[in-house]
Amino acid sequence: MGRIFGTSYLVTRVSRMHGGAQKVVYKIECSNGFSCVLYVWDLSMNYFEEEKANEDINEQSYGSDLFELNNKYLTQHGIQTPALYDLNKERDRYPFDYALVEYIDGRKAETFFQLSELAAQDKVFQQLGDMLTTMHTTERQIFGKANANEISTEQCHSLQMKNTKVQLAYASQHMEKIGSNQSKLLDKLYELESRIKPRKQYGFIHGELGPDHVLVNDKLEPFLIDIEGAAFFDIEHEHSFLEMRFGDFYRYLKNDKLDPDRLLFYQLHHHISLTSAGLKLQHRGFPDQQFAKGLTEYQSERALRFIEK
Repeated sequence: MGRIFGTSYLVTRVSRMHGGAQKVVYKIECSNGFSCVLYVWDLSMNYFEEEKANEDINEQSYGSDLFELNNKYLTQHGIQTPALYDLNKERDRYPFDYALVEYIDGRKAETFFQLSELAAQDKVFQQLGDMLTTMHTTERQIFGKANANEISTEQCHSLQMKNTKVQLAYASQHMEKIGSNQSKLLDKLYELESRIKPRKQYGFIHGELGPDHVLVNDKLEPFLIDIEGAAFFDIEHEHSFLEMRFGDFYRYLKNDKLDPDRLLFYQLHHHISLTSAGLKLQHRGFPDQQFAKGLTEYQSERALRFIEK
């Protein structure tokens, strides 16, 4: 802190913030009233360490390099995300990368679901909708990370197909109701995939944009966080996730020009992947076991509805 901000920034308190399953997040408070956030990318503290170690380069969504890349890209395109003050990748004193990032003194967007102040809700979610429109209409003909420059011979949805089959196999091993319906779910995946027509235009998406990944400051301005997975991709991947996570408030975010076949495919992909993710959090000692169990149960039920239709 002294090296980056100066000797008047004396640290008085460091507290672990409630974060996700992948990086460790701390709030740093100083004697002069300044606060910032410390991100630590320590793979040994990642609940998906095994998956991240074996991740395909086109699907990577973890690491300081991606945070730096996407922070710069979003900022350049006018999309609000906490400012990056400093990123240390030297690993001379610690075996991990870490960053000092702007502290947004505010609330997660999900708290606005319950507000009776309709004007505040409108302002927050309309701004978020505008932000997503800007992102999703920033297009190019290559899918992948912001710095990718090689055209792939694959369609981007085929990457998710591969991943979904892996996650379905995992869930089938640990949930009887998924295991007994594994072949039916796989058949439904292939059926939905077969309807998808080729595409060569991709928008920039967050990749996992739930209301817990949007911070709202005291001016009711939204900021995107957990941006490592952002990339050029089918925007239907994002919208199928947004509709699931934002519920009634998706009306502020919806896009009437989406491909319905892609939407259905990605919906089933999300339900299967999140079922598997919930199971892994249970098996790997995630602190909030109630959340992990609820995630598994809800997403597995949603997946099974696809084969009841």
